Amino acid sequence: MSQSHFTLGFPLKSPADAQELAQNLTPLLPDLFRVEDAIGTVHYSRFTVLSEKTLLFLGDFDGELGQLMLELAMQAGPVFDAIVERVNNPPPTPVAVHAEAFVEWAAEHVLHPAFVYTAYTGATVKQIKALAATADVKGSSQLNLFLVILPSKSRLAFAEMQTIVRTMGMVGKIRRDLDKVGTPHFVQFVPLEDRQMGFFTVYDGSFEKYIDDFTRNIGEVFDVLFKFTKGSPPAPCRKHVQEFIDFAAKANRTPIGFYQAYPGLTVQDIKALLIDSGAQAVSG
Repeated sequence: MSQSHFTLGFPLKSPADAQELAQNLTPLLPDLFRVEDAIGTVHYSRFTVLSEKTLLFLGDFDGELGQLMLELAMQAGPVFDAIVERVNNPPPTPVAVHAEAFVEWAAEHVLHPAFVYTAYTGATVKQIKALAATADVKGSSQLNLFLVILPSKSRLAFAEMQTIVRTMGMVGKIRRDLDKVGTPHFVQFVPLEDRQMGFFTVYDGSFEKYIDDFTRNIGEVFDVLFKFTKGSPPAPCRKHVQEFIDFAAKANRTPIGFYQAYPGLTVQDIKALLIDSGAQAVSG
């Protein structure tokens, strides 16, 4: 079963709707998380307000997106009802009653990533949870989110950024560098509205340690991207870590909720479980 990623964009009616969702969506998420637990194919999910006109719903999952969206619509309809009432040209409601229409609407609003990384390709949520239970391994690490938005300098610069990411992805450069970091679970580069590139990560441990490892191991990728990024920090990243941190802090978006299927299990925990079971983890 393949792992994949989705970034679903909800086009909002007004800045007031963005503000309301940022403030009021969190209390609804425990219901969504219970549904995701029951479905059993979602590794991680989170929302974030991208701008005054867009709410993003991001997830890392097993299997087919259409099936996942159908199950989410049928089982977590009220959560999506609260969102789509603030959306331009929304799907029909109640979402649970019109689940297939929601799937069709979602298909038109999914943003396609330029690059996707996973640290343990092919390992499903159910497999990881079963192996952890059998080995009596309980996660104790803190997982964090990095939701950085890179604004391009121009339309041509935006095209260059996408080409760079896709090319470096195809030749394996980004995968090798992320493997060296050793703490990212899932990573995506996603082209966004207003000629921006989203860099989305679920990773283990502290932000400071992550940034230090990140700039040393994958900084070269960002050194190239920053040539086309508006307001970018100086290069090379590894020699200007504090400037990179300051830039990332400003470019970061605040997550709304964070669903974790196997809380606290690190990348290395999961790889060890897979190796011990004879199901060798495959990076990228």
